Amino acid sequence: REKGTEPPGTNTFEKHKPEDGGVFHCAGCRAPLFTSRTKFKSGCGWPAFYDSIAGAVERHPDADGRRTEIVCSYCGGHLGHVFRGEGFATPTDERHCVNSVSLTFQAADE
Repeated sequence: REKGTEPPGTNTFEKHKPEDGGVFHCAGCRAPLFTSRTKFKSGCGWPAFYDSIAGAVERHPDADGRRTEIVCSYCGGHLGHVFRGEGFATPTDERHCVNSVSLTFQAADE
C-alpha cells in the first residue's frame, strides 16, 4: 500500500487474462478497481489496464511532472502510474501500469 515498484515480469497478474471475466480489487481494502475487460497486453512487465472502474482510482501528478501516480480512492494505497499517449490501440490511449502486489482478483463466477 506504500509507494514502491515490484521488478518487471516477476508478478502474478501481468499475463493473467481471465477468459470468463472478473474484477481486480485493491489488496489493501478489497475495493473493486479494474474489470478484466479493460486489461490488455502492453509488454511493460506489469499488469496494464486502459481504464478503471468509475471513481475507484485517484490520480496524483508526480513531482517530476513526467508521470501520474494512481492510488485506490478508498484507502489511498499506491497502485502504480498511468501513462497517456503511448499509441496503444485502446479506447482511452491510456495505460494504467499497476503493481500486482496491490491487486487481488475475483473471477466472475465466484
